[in-house]
Amino acid sequence: MSEQGIIWDLSLIQKYNYTGPRYTSYPTALEFNQHYSDSDFAIAASRYPERPLSLYVHIPFCHKLCYFCGCNKLVTRHKHKVDNYLLVLAKEIIKQAKLFTNRTVTQMHWGGGTPTYLSKSQISQLLAMLKSHFYFATHAEISIEIDPREIELDVIDHLRYEGFNRLSMGVQDFNKQVQHLVNRQQDEDFIFALIQRARDTGFISTSIDLIYGLPEQKEETFAFTLERVLAPFA
Repeated sequence: MSEQGIIWDLSLIQKYNYTGPRYTSYPTALEFNQHYSDSDFAIAASRYPERPLSLYVHIPFCHKLCYFCGCNKLVTRHKHKVDNYLLVLAKEIIKQAKLFTNRTVTQMHWGGGTPTYLSKSQISQLLAMLKSHFYFATHAEISIEIDPREIELDVIDHLRYEGFNRLSMGVQDFNKQVQHLVNRQQDEDFIFALIQRARDTGFISTSIDLIYGLPEQKEETFAFTLERVLAPFA
């Protein structure tokens, strides 16, 4: 559609013309407060006991800062911080699992940050902890985000061995100028090698995350990114 053919609803634009939290979860971060107690959470957790459970595990660590990122993250090269985090996370898992003893986990997602900042042994340790305290369905969807800049092919093998069956990777854009401006330079060929490895090892779903609205992005350059993503699977 040409620009002349677009009809702008100014009342609608004004209605939503204000800042707010990223709508990635409910309730949103703006609803969090100190008055919501453990007992309040326990009451909420007891509702709908017959429904399956979906778990989200946040791994906040990153090797590098992506300038566009608004996630809860910690950019560090100090690997010992992961051990401390996993100790606290283990306590949280034990605490929360007691509220969901009769619920079956049908979905679990590890996000970040960069979940594969963890070593292979740490990934196994955390997954074992979760499986020892929650009941997982036989064919549960277990997904993880990876950073193609900070991973080796054998980690894909390890993830699949441990039961992960869905994988997403942040690419955002294949344009080199855009990558430079957002501090996310990456090896294009290696990205597709990772995808192929995931397919070969039996991941049932592999996705690429893209963003439109980054510095110096243009329709024609982003169209190239879309074509590049689809080309190997055409």
